[in-house]
Amino acid sequence: MSPDRASVRIAYAATVWWVAFAALSFYWAAGGTVGLATLGEGIRSLAAERDSWFVATVAATGVLKLVPAALALSLVRPWGDRVSLRWRLAAVGGLGVLSALYGGIGIATKLLVLVGVIAPDGIDPQGFWGHLLLWDPVWVTGGVLLCAAAFSSRTSARSEPRFTP
Repeated sequence: MSPDRASVRIAYAATVWWVAFAALSFYWAAGGTVGLATLGEGIRSLAAERDSWFVATVAATGVLKLVPAALALSLVRPWGDRVSLRWRLAAVGGLGVLSALYGGIGIATKLLVLVGVIAPDGIDPQGFWGHLLLWDPVWVTGGVLLCAAAFSSRTSARSEPRFTP
């Protein structure tokens, strides 16, 4: 099966998005500090301490963020055909839904805080706004790209002529 151009573009967009997201984790695991303030004071403090468990955890999140990148790419590269398309579509679409929900629930919760429905005990303003305006939308966008890649690949596969003896 050869995917159409739109499917390839969407899958590559999802791949680039998730690789860039993973790269940030690797950058922070290596000691980088740019952008840490948007995660909140607690994370910034842990990053400054450089405890080995924290560095390993951040590096592991980078590795985990490469999984959706590889799965999206598997939809449009020949090596992906080693695994059934149905499984790859389910994995990519499922991760897309989970990622979008994670970010969407984060946004919804923070909006409920802003309008006063939820009143948490103490808020880290930098972390709150960093997540509302940056990180939660990053998760939503990554999820939407994965869902679009799965949908586009599914549609592309259905439009191919089938061999009938």
